Amino acid sequence: MSKSGESQLDDLMQVLGHSFSDLDLLRTALTHPSALTRRTGKAGPRQKGGQDNQRLEFLGDRVLGLVVAEMLYRTFGKEDEGAMAKRLAALVRQEGLAHVARSIDLGRHLILSRGEADGGGRDNAATLADACEAIIGAIYLDAGLDAARKFVERHWAALIAADVSPPQDAKTALQEWAQAAG
Repeated sequence: MSKSGESQLDDLMQVLGHSFSDLDLLRTALTHPSALTRRTGKAGPRQKGGQDNQRLEFLGDRVLGLVVAEMLYRTFGKEDEGAMAKRLAALVRQEGLAHVARSIDLGRHLILSRGEADGGGRDNAATLADACEAIIGAIYLDAGLDAARKFVERHWAALIAADVSPPQDAKTALQEWAQAAG
């Protein structure tokens, strides 16, 4: 990686509040699947490591869910399981992840194919959400649950505080209305 590339990683680590001891984990978390070329049906690396962020995304999703569930448990001590489950689903879905990714300017650091970048991939909500989960997974692997928890708590606390009542999906709202209306 070039000197400016290393400098950009340093800048990102400042924003993340975590200094990676294994920079390859961070690079992998930033690597969109489009950045890897396809040769004879196998992925070939364009950059060192040659892995995309999908496995880290999988792990980060679970870590995020655990930490947010714990935050909800502590914050809403009198709520039942159903209400907390609704809150959890709303907080860990694509919109919340993309919001956090945009707040830390994660799109600027993504490693994308030229086509993906030209197609708006740096601001695509799904791409940003996936990369944000991958970052959480990378922090977890690099330094453990406490480090990942610090990142999640710092970036999800305001989202939790902003929502005073559990969200309700349209189907549930319709069912409750229909029951009440007889």
